Amino acid sequence: MSDTARIAKPTIAEVLAQFVSDQHQRLAPKTFTKYQSIIELLEHSLNGYAYQSLSKGDAALFDRLYNAKGTERREFCEIFGPEHILPNMGEFLGYFMVRKVIAGKETLRAAGTVTKKLAAWLAEKGYAKADDAKEAAERGREAARDLPKADALASLLHEFAERQERGDEKDEIEDHFTLTRVEAGKVWLDGMLDGRAVGPAEVPLEISRRCQVGWSISGVVGRVGKRWWLVEAWNVYPG
Repeated sequence: MSDTARIAKPTIAEVLAQFVSDQHQRLAPKTFTKYQSIIELLEHSLNGYAYQSLSKGDAALFDRLYNAKGTERREFCEIFGPEHILPNMGEFLGYFMVRKVIAGKETLRAAGTVTKKLAAWLAEKGYAKADDAKEAAERGREAARDLPKADALASLLHEFAERQERGDEKDEIEDHFTLTRVEAGKVWLDGMLDGRAVGPAEVPLEISRRCQVGWSISGVVGRVGKRWWLVEAWNVYPG
């Protein structure tokens, strides 16, 4: 069997195009434009990262078609079917929208709303199991609520870190840190790479009020004596 014969029918790209077409019939132009933009971002995310979760056989197929020349070349969404959409939704909402997209609160909120609608639509059309769609829809609902909050917290943390005077930090650690405890003006963190516990680190009250246990922060923390503080802050990822 040739590689082109093993391309899914329908492909992810075809299914997402069908979803966008269906929304065009029911949404006001401004809202439809938001849906269209989010689906384009989702497709970019799938094309860029979803190959990492493929089985050995599918990975070999992807490598051959992705690296093919001319008209034979295919992107991920032009090879595989819609069963790959929901398993990669977490990557899209929890990493791609936070790390790879420069987006305002409205776009971040729309990412959650649109993926929630997409999950329900996939189940309705028979492209996904009802339980999987329900779980993905809940993730979309949470993302619509939490992504704008995480983005606002990231901005505050970055501004706070920029105001700190760099000194003779000891044990300076660059990592993704999970928030394990939050009190007024203080946070405790666990490094996700080496598992080191850090804290308490002093932060303004406004920041501690916005921090949520289970969320993670990428950045650098430093220590002088027994005092920890935030040296750099880049992104905040909802739990």
